[in-house]
Amino acid sequence: CRLSSRPGSAGRVMAVPTVPMAMGPSPGSRLLLAVGLLAAASSALPLGTGQCAQRDRFEEELVLKPLSTGDVAANFQFRTRWDVDLGHGDKSRVSHYRLFPKSLGQVLSKFAVRELHLSFTHGFWRRTGWGQPFLQAPPGAELWVWFQPSVTDVDTTWKELSNVLSGLFCASLNFIDSTNTVTPTASFKPLGIINETNHNYLRYAALPREIVCTENLTPWKKLLPCGSKAGLGVLLKAERLFHTSYHSQAVHVRPVCRDQLCTSISWELTLSLSVVFDLHAAGSGKREWSLFKMFSRTLTEVCPLASQSAIYVDVTGKEKINDTYELMPPVPKWLNATVHGQKRFYAVYNLMNPELYSASSHSLNVVLKWKPSKQFAVPEVPVFHAERYVSGFGLWTGKINTLIYNYHPYRSFPVLMMEVVPWYLRLYVHTLTINTKGKENKPSYIHYQPAKDRECPHLLEMLIQLPANSITKISIEFERALLKWTEYPPDPNHGFYVGSSVLSALVPSSVTMETNSTKPMPLFNRLFPFIDPSVYFVRLYTEALLVNLPTPDFSMPYNVICLTCTVVAVGYGSFYNLLTRTFQIAEPTGGVAKKIANVIRRLRGVPPI
Repeated sequence: CRLSSRPGSAGRVMAVPTVPMAMGPSPGSRLLLAVGLLAAASSALPLGTGQCAQRDRFEEELVLKPLSTGDVAANFQFRTRWDVDLGHGDKSRVSHYRLFPKSLGQVLSKFAVRELHLSFTHGFWRRTGWGQPFLQAPPGAELWVWFQPSVTDVDTTWKELSNVLSGLFCASLNFIDSTNTVTPTASFKPLGIINETNHNYLRYAALPREIVCTENLTPWKKLLPCGSKAGLGVLLKAERLFHTSYHSQAVHVRPVCRDQLCTSISWELTLSLSVVFDLHAAGSGKREWSLFKMFSRTLTEVCPLASQSAIYVDVTGKEKINDTYELMPPVPKWLNATVHGQKRFYAVYNLMNPELYSASSHSLNVVLKWKPSKQFAVPEVPVFHAERYVSGFGLWTGKINTLIYNYHPYRSFPVLMMEVVPWYLRLYVHTLTINTKGKENKPSYIHYQPAKDRECPHLLEMLIQLPANSITKISIEFERALLKWTEYPPDPNHGFYVGSSVLSALVPSSVTMETNSTKPMPLFNRLFPFIDPSVYFVRLYTEALLVNLPTPDFSMPYNVICLTCTVVAVGYGSFYNLLTRTFQIAEPTGGVAKKIANVIRRLRGVPPI
């Protein structure tokens, strides 16, 4: 970086303290000379100005949305953009890390990762009551990665990467192996700017049984430039975040265009956290909420490393009836945005504005109060959603049923469905049926990869056309396999989890979408790229299934052990006692009666017997 001088100092000679040296500079004189040079250089620099051209940028935002069910959804978005290309292998360009976390950057560079998407979710997003989420994730853990073409052995690199991420995020990602890993052909296209068509560099895995807790949140917060010390990170209190109806945290890394012409590449790291607070279950019993009531904390200062920090409050549908709610402090700015094909109305609080903070407490607490005339809103039913369940009886066969809803009144659209079924559920592909409005609906594209016992799962991908205002039912039968006794988990009667189905679709939009990704917009509008202004991309997940398998009576070994120990103790113990005991002949002695008779005979003077 070049040193810039103060305005008006051009052509000025800076006086440097001279140190007399006789036979050569001594250590003390060299120290004084260095101090003098540093003082002279610092006097020529402008005060309070960074001297290096920063190549990274950090932005954060919080979106608060009151739901029709009385709950409140909070969505955090932390985005770090780094103007460097890790894919070219130039080590000198990535040796210095400022805002981008070094622990994650070294992993991306070592394993030649092009895109990485990791999520940990507890609970399930109820789309029919909560509406469309910004970014949905399946229950448990999900990981999908695009590797660079320079990777020769993708499977080995995938296994090593999952082990490293397991230690980095304190998760059980080390359980990812060939039995739960697939290579989708069409479902997970890159979200960045790469036009990769070779799906052999893609790997996908899900662990629906993974439990999310505070040990996963702590390393996730350490990836933030300010951590949980300043900015919106102050609200990330584990005690409150896990006392919710839904909790999902994710890490997304992808390459993006640095400018509109896309002449250079930047790396974008997005850390997202979505929670749903049930204020009725929390004991408040009111729909009124505030930052302190939800997070037990207020905002005291903005993150000094952030170039943008804001809070958005979704008040869509309420701007026409302003007498039913009250936001405090007063809203300084309003924003109209298009989200998921609908116009949304937001109240914006710019946290960079020091006037928002209270003069007495030096903190910010956003409060929304409903007036008595407020009526409950009608639930927002999304145009596109799905659900899944298992039918059948017994422990031999069963059926997986998926219902896909298209509530658009006059537009049909295709949907790409991906099913990953474990190998111990043996699918009967000839029983696959797709019915829409009582008629057969043939898929235009189908890809099926059969499972191998104890090696790889089933992979089924289909492209199905959904007619307008219709319900499509997809059914397929399966047979349960009998596992080895060493393959059962510690609680086999709890059941075995089957991962969620993944559905991807371009849903018709009711309004024109913004396709210019370089135009300034809120972070929640930059998750998926827009190409066609008349549609928007949606990826949703169905419920994870819990299936019972034929389970042996694991109490029988305990009974056998108890019976065996009893037989050994009684039988062998008695036999061993007979073999080791020493027997001696004892002379017969009189009993008690003989002793009493001898006493009587002595009293009579008669000799004893």
